[in-house]
Amino acid sequence: QVQLVESGGGLVQAGGSLRLSCAASGFTFSSYSLAWFRQAPGKEREFVGGISWSGGTTDYADSVKGRFTISRDNAKNTVYLQMNSLKPEDTAVHYCAATLLPRSRDANMHMVWGQGTQVTVSS
Repeated sequence: QVQLVESGGGLVQAGGSLRLSCAASGFTFSSYSLAWFRQAPGKEREFVGGISWSGGTTDYADSVKGRFTISRDNAKNTVYLQMNSLKPEDTAVHYCAATLLPRSRDANMHMVWGQGTQVTVSS
């Protein structure tokens, strides 16, 4: 069964940190680029950041650049999102997703999605 399972979300105060994990199964993880997206209530899903197959290339939305870091461990079939200096506007359901493209910010280009994990940042 092809799936991605996120974990690590929760409630944190502004300025705090969280580390999200996304564990993959059922497909050749190392062949896929991975990305994190998020969706806040009443807003469209937006790209947060992405990482290439090997982990050698990363890409971030301007809103999180310098605060968030994506990494992956292909031996563990897991991708991570380290979130520092969190702000209330980071509050959203965060999803990981996989694509066969070298890199993409387009949600429609990602064919495998996790169920999402809630991140809530209080002011």
